Amino acid sequence: MKKIIEKNALKKKLEKLRREGKKIAFTNGCFDILHVGHIRYLREAKKTADILVLALNSDSSVRAIKGNKRPLTCEGERAEILAALEFIDFVTIFEETTPLELIIDLKPDVLIKGGDWPEEKVVGREEIKKWGGRVAIIPEILGKSTTNIVEKIKKMYFPNE
Repeated sequence: MKKIIEKNALKKKLEKLRREGKKIAFTNGCFDILHVGHIRYLREAKKTADILVLALNSDSSVRAIKGNKRPLTCEGERAEILAALEFIDFVTIFEETTPLELIIDLKPDVLIKGGDWPEEKVVGREEIKKWGGRVAIIPEILGKSTTNIVEKIKKMYFPNE
């Protein structure tokens, strides 16, 4: 099964899976440097439904959100790494800075974010509740972030900057 998939093809696959009675979970992010915090988060996210869709920010949307020095890893490589994880069923790349349009198109049953996001700020929460879905907040893995890794590298190799 091809796991990295374009939005329209993914929508068709999810409609078929939904007809088979499968529950669909959706999460999104940049996933610039994959680390243990991501792994623990995604493993927990998979427990919320039968199918886990990961919407990956494109390189241009990562730059818009995090600045011109990011991403550190290109979208194709980030998608390939994430698709290799057994608990992720599909990866799709989106260009916008938020996944709202994609959430509306795919209509997942569960919308998942990390504990660093209060539910009232989760993009798509109002929409998912309209069609009977729910928001799941996975507790944050404290101290585990790409930003922390980048800062640690800077301090180790460029202590005077």
